[in-house]
Amino acid sequence: MAPTYYEARTAAVLAAREPKTFVTSREPEIPVELGGIPGDRHYGLYRKADSRQSFYPRGTLIANRRQISIVSAEECALIAEAMGIPEVRPEWLGANLLLEGYPALTSLPPGTRLLFPEACGLIGEGENLPCRGPGKEIADALQLPELAGRFIKAAKRRRGIVCSVEREGSIREGDIVRIYLP
Repeated sequence: MAPTYYEARTAAVLAAREPKTFVTSREPEIPVELGGIPGDRHYGLYRKADSRQSFYPRGTLIANRRQISIVSAEECALIAEAMGIPEVRPEWLGANLLLEGYPALTSLPPGTRLLFPEACGLIGEGENLPCRGPGKEIADALQLPELAGRFIKAAKRRRGIVCSVEREGSIREGDIVRIYLP
């Protein structure tokens, strides 16, 4: 019996090409290597431990399990509604992929596999916890400073997931992704 899967559509592919910012920009297609998206600020097989891994000394070299960030259009709409604004763009969140058609993206368990038509395979590593940076970016983009503090609460359990790359390939806007639960 073949494994059961769900499907979603890749509404946007994005990359953070500027090293000084996490903000991403849309591209029609992104190549994906075992280290992530070449040229993206989160590219690499390894990264330095930060506040998320307080059990390691800050700066310790660890495996990069945050190579790709994915958000859903449905959850972005819920964040916008909770913040009282018309929209939350994936660029403002530093997302690499915007999916539509799987509204509970953030609740996917670690170990979920996301398989794309052009060979690319990702492994969900867990929820991307909300932080201050996107709130500030949203506030700056809309020129409403009071929004900065609202993001973390509005994005709780809606911020999407982070993934590592299991198989190289490419991802295009419009691709249908198969989502296999562990």
